[in-house]
Formats: sequence, structure tokens, C-alpha cells
Amino acid sequence: MTDVSRRTAVCPGSFDPFTRGHRYVVERAAACFDEVVITVVVNPNKHGLFGVDERIDLIRDDCSDLANVRVDRWTGLLVDYLRQESIHTIVKGLRSAVDFDYEVPIAQMNRELADVETVFLLTDPRFAHVSSSLVKEVAKLGGDVEPFLSPRIHRALTARIEGQQAV
Repeated sequence: MTDVSRRTAVCPGSFDPFTRGHRYVVERAAACFDEVVITVVVNPNKHGLFGVDERIDLIRDDCSDLANVRVDRWTGLLVDYLRQESIHTIVKGLRSAVDFDYEVPIAQMNRELADVETVFLLTDPRFAHVSSSLVKEVAKLGGDVEPFLSPRIHRALTARIEGQQAV
């Protein structure tokens, strides 16, 4: 492993939408690594509320104050992206033991497939119950999700849901 690869980490996810919990983990990772790449992993079998380009734009805007953070996309195995970019570290946020139980086998597989290490960071307890799916569900039912999203992402989510309900 080269010195450069140790200083760069990937924070992967679908980020539909990017929450304050995601942002917290990215901030923590940015304090630990020289560069953090938020990678929007595209699953062609899933259609999110926001298109991939919209998610990337929203994340770039939300993280524009973090000089060592950039946003990219990838379709396929994440380890193939890491190989292509010569990155050897993944950062994942953990909200609870459920996340840990889900993520450990993936981390072990990634290590076997591509000699990639996964670093787990605990999220801020204020966001331990927040997931993109739950935020969307609550918002669609009229609940207040503003505390869990940046202002721009909250406006985009509200507009998208209102647009869907008008159809």
C-alpha cells in the first residue's frame, strides 16, 4: 500500500438524500484523511427519489466548505472503483449494532477481494435514528424532517415530494 492510498478514503452510499448524519461522518473522515471521496454508488436496478446527478449536485453544495472532500459516482462493485482510483480505505458510518452487523461481512469481503480496509465511524447520537429511507417516508407523510437535512436538501426534498403528490 502506498502512502498516498492511506491518506485518501471513500465514503460510499446511495445518499438519497444526503442527511446531516452522512455529513457528520464525512466531516469526521475529512479530519482523519487528506482526501475524502463521497462516492454515490449507482444501482441500475433502483430508482431513487433524486437522480444521481441531482444527488451529486446536492452533496457538492452541502460539502462545499470541506476543502478536502470531493464527490464522484460509480456503477458496479465498489472495490473496482477503489482499484481504479488506487484507494485502499473505505469509511462507513455506524448508527447502531444493526449497522455493524450488516457492514462487517461487507468489509471482510472487500478486504478479501481487494485488500481494502474499512474504517467505521460512529455517527452523532442526534442522528443515530436517521436514515435516508426514513427521512423520505416521514416527509412523504407530512412529517418535519428539516432538522435532519441541510436547508438546500430540505428544499429539494420538499419540492420533489410536493411535485409527486400533485401528479
